[in-house]
Amino acid sequence: MEETKNISVKSVAIKYGLISGLVGVIFFLVIDFAGLSGNQSVSWIGILFTAVIMYFAQKEFIKEGDGYMNYGEGLGLGTLMSLVSAVISSIFTYIYVSFINPQFIENIRQAQVIAMEEEGMSDAQIEQAMKISENFTGPTGLLIFGLIGGVFVGFLISLIISAITKKSRPEFE
Repeated sequence: MEETKNISVKSVAIKYGLISGLVGVIFFLVIDFAGLSGNQSVSWIGILFTAVIMYFAQKEFIKEGDGYMNYGEGLGLGTLMSLVSAVISSIFTYIYVSFINPQFIENIRQAQVIAMEEEGMSDAQIEQAMKISENFTGPTGLLIFGLIGGVFVGFLISLIISAITKKSRPEFE
């Protein structure tokens, strides 16, 4: 009789969520120090990192488990991994913009104003847009939307990665 290894979705998700959170923090710092914080195209690189880490998490679950992973297990693993990662990244971001580099938020706001001016918006439109964006660009807003956005984007990535990595058990074994 073959012995199955004791591995759970939760244990793999937490392990890779910690890795993903740490990678996210490092990526955030690199982007900030490089002065690319306002560059939206750079955020796609972060999404790619998440997808790659999630792929390896699901592959480890299959390899270290019984050799199988259904779609639901993959989706749960990826979503839980994203939650752990989002908590780490969001808490770090909150601490960073609140205490380490409060100028970060002002830099983002200035970049937003420049972008709106380049789009030809009037001063009144820019002022109104900035009043609205203040709710989202403060430390608490970044924390809340980082958590929600991180889990949501992670869930979407998990939908795709789980479809690729799933390995169903044979019906008649």
